[in-house]
Amino acid sequence: MSKTPFTTKEKLEEIAVVYPTPFHIYDETGIRKNAENLKKAFSWNKGFKEYFAVKATPNPFLIKILREYGCGCDCSSVTELMLSKAIGAVGDDVMFSSNDTPASEFKYANDMGAIINLDDITHIDILEKTLGKLPKKLSCRYNPGGLFKISNSIMDNPGDAKYGMTTEQLFEAFKILKSKGVEEFGIHAFLASNTVTNEYYPTLAKTLFEVAVKLKNGTGAHITFINLSGGIGIPYRPDQTPNDIFEIGNGVRSVYDRVLVPAGMDDVAIYTELGRFMMGPYGALVTRAINQKHTHKEYIGVDACAVNLMRPAMYGAYHHITVMGKENEPCDYKYDVTGSLCENNDKFAIDRMLPKVDMGDLIYIHDTGAHGFAMGYNYNGKLKSAEILLKEDGSFELIRRAETPEDYFRTFDCFDFYKKVTE
Repeated sequence: MSKTPFTTKEKLEEIAVVYPTPFHIYDETGIRKNAENLKKAFSWNKGFKEYFAVKATPNPFLIKILREYGCGCDCSSVTELMLSKAIGAVGDDVMFSSNDTPASEFKYANDMGAIINLDDITHIDILEKTLGKLPKKLSCRYNPGGLFKISNSIMDNPGDAKYGMTTEQLFEAFKILKSKGVEEFGIHAFLASNTVTNEYYPTLAKTLFEVAVKLKNGTGAHITFINLSGGIGIPYRPDQTPNDIFEIGNGVRSVYDRVLVPAGMDDVAIYTELGRFMMGPYGALVTRAINQKHTHKEYIGVDACAVNLMRPAMYGAYHHITVMGKENEPCDYKYDVTGSLCENNDKFAIDRMLPKVDMGDLIYIHDTGAHGFAMGYNYNGKLKSAEILLKEDGSFELIRRAETPEDYFRTFDCFDFYKKVTE
């Protein structure tokens, strides 16, 4: 199997004349088709809504595309709430799922009408003291603990995660909230990340649907939605098979019909909070080979670094690499592909077999559309790159300019130092 760039070397060279490398580029055509497929896959559920995980790709131009397909925003900080509000996502179009939450952020979320998802039972008291009274609609985040398994495979370890309430706390929270006037309830859980299997969502749904029935019978709470959160991943490696969102949707429907419908809960809406699945494959980091080093290994130095894409340095994550224009050449050279940070883990690939790389070659790093630009930082005084949207008609648009040294020094603007470096 192979991974194919969503654009051509010629188009990237055209863009690079206007916006020099490195830059992140996004594929409008792919984003739209994927959003349309998700909507179709869950069309059987009348109340279905995707709340895009803003943390994955916090760019208003891209999120506004998803809004055209009915998507809301999943926010985890006041800044993300502000971004969502600025593009018109307020009220039930926003899910505020945070942890270790400052009271002021609960207030901001409530003021814009967002659905608040409580991560801990102690937040009930904090929310009530902050707002004066609780909202009529609230959600609680659930963590069943233990290991989360699919068939014989361990997907993740919720018992080691900081998120959510225990089973006992969840039932107690529902009773307290109901006694304090909450009328509509939601359940939320995130039990595994970046799963590349069609079984994950249906298995998670079964866990949540069964606890929802017990909560309804045990507390009398009116559960109006169940949020499956994120966790549907993408195939970063060429030999991985992509998830089939239609098979996933049908799997969730089957569990819904078996568990919720017989319990008289056939009006429960299904929510999702997908980020990586919505944007990941439809973004790429485009950089250029600028140095080659022959020592104990062969190194190709590029003009991007971990500031532009942290995942390989932070997690050892795999991102496929295409040398543009050499897609059909044999991969018979072994390289470490590196950035220029003063950290040895600043490598996009280690011992990667690639075609012979010449200085000036465009290097296309796949699947950076989520948790790519978003995780950027400014170590070594490096600056974040531009973001470009490749539009359906083949034109391109700047949707975030590259940072400048003035941006880097801006937070010193209350000191004389700022004047010195910007003169």
